[in-house]
Amino acid sequence: MKPTLAAYAAALVAMGVLDALWLGYIAKPLYQQGIGHLMADKTYLPAAVVFYLLFPIGVLVFAVQPDRAWGATLAAAALFGFFTYATYDLSNLATLKGWPVGLAAIDIAWGTFLSTACAASAKFAMTSVR
Repeated sequence: MKPTLAAYAAALVAMGVLDALWLGYIAKPLYQQGIGHLMADKTYLPAAVVFYLLFPIGVLVFAVQPDRAWGATLAAAALFGFFTYATYDLSNLATLKGWPVGLAAIDIAWGTFLSTACAASAKFAMTSVR
């Protein structure tokens, strides 16, 4: 398996597992309390699938590079997660009535962590396959 494909697969699995735990169990009550009135009864799967396929590509492009040191990889991934989730949450704060500030802060922190964890998984896979 090529290193980049291994890295993508590792990031995809890490994101899927961690976000399923986060959204399905850990933070579900927070989201229901804060934005439950906006949540759909059923997830629109095509949009979710596209997001879950694209986000790990962003992690690889902007953070995980074969010649980049571990510390720089994790820092770049944290920034990628911070900026992508901040774009979403701050846009919602700016445009949606009643979007909770606390939930936005938690979600931005989650995106920062999630991106970093995906990058760590990807970097490990990339260096292990070589």
